[in-house]
Amino acid sequence: MSISFLFSSRNCRITALLFFGPLFVAVLAQQTQAQDAAAYFKANCASCHTIGGGRLTGPDLKGVTSRAQGAGKDRDWLITYMQDPQRMINSGDPYAAQILQEARGVVMPKIPGLDAAMAASLLDLIDAESLLEESQFKGSAVSSEPFTARDVQRGWALFTGSEKFKNGATMCMSCHRMSGVGGLGGGNLGPDLTRVYERGLYTTGGRAVLSAWLVAPATPAMQHLLQDKPLEADEVHALVALMADRAAKSQPVMMEASMVSFAIFGVLGSLLILVLFDFVWKTRFRSVRRAMVKDSIALR
Repeated sequence: MSISFLFSSRNCRITALLFFGPLFVAVLAQQTQAQDAAAYFKANCASCHTIGGGRLTGPDLKGVTSRAQGAGKDRDWLITYMQDPQRMINSGDPYAAQILQEARGVVMPKIPGLDAAMAASLLDLIDAESLLEESQFKGSAVSSEPFTARDVQRGWALFTGSEKFKNGATMCMSCHRMSGVGGLGGGNLGPDLTRVYERGLYTTGGRAVLSAWLVAPATPAMQHLLQDKPLEADEVHALVALMADRAAKSQPVMMEASMVSFAIFGVLGSLLILVLFDFVWKTRFRSVRRAMVKDSIALR
């Protein structure tokens, strides 16, 4: 390629594309990959992990690569572990056993869609965020203020739908049950939340873990419901206050009791419908069929 070709005004645009085009594409692809990793981390990891915000259910991931290297594990080991932690634990790996012990026996679940490429992108993201003074994934600020009766009352209003969520999220009772809910006891799509505050999953991080879950839920159903309608910090505080109160005072609503109530209401409703049909149609014989019967008798 001649110098005159490079610097001629006619071909300067072609030259720029030849030299800078591939670089631009590479930079764009790298930015897109980083954005995908950030979105994936928020949707699947932020409910159990922070980067620089302290332990939740799982460990704080700030400097996780350096910690692994200190234990004699390289990047490839981390990528393999992230894809299937239980398999690594079952293999008898000592560092995997150490992680399990630090998590008080809570095993990180195998996350759908987490392949080697995404795991590598997540590690790149964690390494980059670890170098920052304050990561975007440090976790939401959780109030340390003691729960009040007013907080519990507001949490109940949000749970049952008598107070609407500011961003339009669906009331909790649509999918979940809780002690004290009348009628059928709430929905059965999600778990009973009566004692969720003290379940093993949340004892490793207390209210911080439950708050993090409500801010960035890891289940597909809740992700879909809250994706464009996130809960506000004061709403999360009120709901956690309610769950703490119910766990301290109540017993779980048994699903069997709810099903019995459903069966009773179903039988009563069916009887009521039959009675209504009988009442509405009781004159049908007189108005139509009686005349037909009389005509039939007259023809004999």
